[in-house]
Amino acid sequence: MKASEADIFIIPGLDNSGPGHWQSRWEDKIKTARRIEQADWSNPEPESWVSTIIQEVEKARRPAVLVAHSLGVLASVKAAHAIKPGIVKGAYLVGMPNVQSDKHVPANLQKFAPIPQSQLPFPSILVASRNDPYCEYETAATFGQKWGSLVVDAGESGHMNEQSGHGPWPEGLMTFAKFIAKLA
Repeated sequence: MKASEADIFIIPGLDNSGPGHWQSRWEDKIKTARRIEQADWSNPEPESWVSTIIQEVEKARRPAVLVAHSLGVLASVKAAHAIKPGIVKGAYLVGMPNVQSDKHVPANLQKFAPIPQSQLPFPSILVASRNDPYCEYETAATFGQKWGSLVVDAGESGHMNEQSGHGPWPEGLMTFAKFIAKLA
């Protein structure tokens, strides 16, 4: 599949993705990409975020591909089984936070727990960093395996956001392009 043949949904995490974030850059670069807007980016409510993802993705006119970062990963995974079957063809998941650990995230994000453990109903990639301050690599890899995701080791890449130097993130875009090309 080509990006032009899919509706690509950009699903940011807490506080949205700013103009220099790789998600915003991809949204500007990929003509069929659009951001799923949440009612409140700074005080996320799991039920609201998940239902917004379901509603927006079910409006797709072409096969859907999810591109989620951070808290957007967990909201997407929680929405996965509620989206009508066959709409989503794949998900590119980056930098999941461990919302089950007060060592990694603030208390207001722990309401996104528990982290789902069932296999996703579509192909997925989970990109995880060895020094992500919000989730240990081993934790991310364990959940990625449970979801049936191909786990990609991003080395020491922090949270893969602007603060960790991942503005344009060309390596991520290349991995995404290879992933989407294999989707039917």
